[in-house]
Amino acid sequence: MKLNLDVATPSKPEWIKAVMADFDSFLQDHADCERKASAMALSMVAKYPDRVEIIPELIETALEEMEHFRDVYAVLAERGIQLAHQIPEDLYMKQLLKRCHSGRLERFLDRLLIGSIVETRGAERFRLVEEALEEGALKRFYKMLWTSEAKHGHIYVKMALNYFPEDQVYNRLEWWVEQESEIIDGLEIRAALH
Repeated sequence: MKLNLDVATPSKPEWIKAVMADFDSFLQDHADCERKASAMALSMVAKYPDRVEIIPELIETALEEMEHFRDVYAVLAERGIQLAHQIPEDLYMKQLLKRCHSGRLERFLDRLLIGSIVETRGAERFRLVEEALEEGALKRFYKMLWTSEAKHGHIYVKMALNYFPEDQVYNRLEWWVEQESEIIDGLEIRAALH
């Protein structure tokens, strides 16, 4: 059953053109994003240790994201590309987090829903990458990735439904979809996931 909501604004065609024109930079950014996604799931475990119902899923998500990082790193190594020396500021995430509620319970819900939004956008963009690639191992890799990211988009909503009423979750998720759309539209197009 689909739990997440689709992105409101599809990625612009200029985005995939920028990615394909500088795929090595995209891969470096992609590796950084996988590392950060794993860290985000683990930070939820650290911040909300009393939410025992979702800790196993958060750990599993963190492990999957770390496996994705490992796999992207293997692609980088195969191409003779190093990881970026510095992870640039992620304006996308910064703007999302700036819009979170500040109360502990409300922020908990927002963090889960941001997880869903980010994973859903990742799935949408990885699908575009997969469609743009020629047949081969890299195309198959990005197909696996977009299906995995889509699954994570559902998981974060499922986690929220453990603790909050369905109407509250979906009203807030709709709000987040609108916020994410506004943010993604305002970002510079570059060879990066966000």
